[in-house]
Amino acid sequence: MDPDIVVVRGEKPYNVVIGRHIVPQAALHVPDTALRVAVFHAPAMIETARTVAQSLEVLGREVLMIELPDAEGAKTAAVAADCWEQLGAAGFTRTDCAVAVGGGATTDMAGFVAATWLRGIPIVQVPTTLLAMVDAAVGGKTGLNTTAGKNLVGSIHPPAAVICDLTMLTTLPPADYAAGLAEAIKAGFIVDPEILRIAETDPVAVLDPTSAQLHEIVLRAIQVKADVVADDLGESIDRALGRQILNYGHTLAHAIERTEDYTWRHGDAVAVGMVFAAALSAAAGKVPAELVLRTRALLTSLGLPTTYRGADLRVLIEAMALDKKTRGDSLRFVVLEGLGQASILQDPDPTWLAGAFAEVQ
Repeated sequence: MDPDIVVVRGEKPYNVVIGRHIVPQAALHVPDTALRVAVFHAPAMIETARTVAQSLEVLGREVLMIELPDAEGAKTAAVAADCWEQLGAAGFTRTDCAVAVGGGATTDMAGFVAATWLRGIPIVQVPTTLLAMVDAAVGGKTGLNTTAGKNLVGSIHPPAAVICDLTMLTTLPPADYAAGLAEAIKAGFIVDPEILRIAETDPVAVLDPTSAQLHEIVLRAIQVKADVVADDLGESIDRALGRQILNYGHTLAHAIERTEDYTWRHGDAVAVGMVFAAALSAAAGKVPAELVLRTRALLTSLGLPTTYRGADLRVLIEAMALDKKTRGDSLRFVVLEGLGQASILQDPDPTWLAGAFAEVQ
């Protein structure tokens, strides 16, 4: 079967290729001008990274392998500085290229290094987790973490291409796979309710990475993100909604991640955040209370958490104040007006926040 292709529009459009056994195709998307290619990879992805390297070497490219630390440990200023030193020592120029092979932390960090080296070199993203395929690798956002919060330092650097090889998902631990589904389900709530229908009709099939249902959900979720980012590449603060729609469930999620010192999976935190956001939407009178029950039931059927008891609301609100969506002293949340209809709720009533938080306790 031929791969599916989603085009991300914009000043520099690029393709997201979705298929099976297509990892070697990454080499075909490296610009002809690149004599050297840095292949960034997580430790566990060394064999896949070597496959990419071999396909590049066949085309006459010089390959520099750069191993990044696991998970969120990759996203530090120290790691970025080490990558810059390696690129400099290898003589990388502005016409050279990078390829990232790994999960969301790898694609985030490699993208940031590519964006900042000589003010920007091309990068081809090869996400190997479900979370990275439907979220982190598409859209051009890059970033690293600081003690102040998650992804507060970064840039927007659209890739040259994204290669989503669904066969990589068959080796994911079930918990990591489920965490990736959270971002896909988010796309269903904010834009494409057909994703929700597929997942609710046959959650067992969705949990099978070889199924047609999973393929369709990935394709639809990527299309949602492609359409949203094409209309608001830079997440402009002047837009009423724009790219901010993609942060449904993320304000609380990022606060949980920071409070728990990034020991929570991002998708797990987003799942809890979506229950909270649904409850906040209901408290504000925008959706019926039944949506909270529906959200919780769907996420539970996919093996995702819907409760959090690690910190009280006061601590989490302090963490939310450092969220990227905050404007001045105002807390802002993406809420639902209905399925596939999102809006911004600014400075909600404290009783609404307390009631929504009670729903995740």
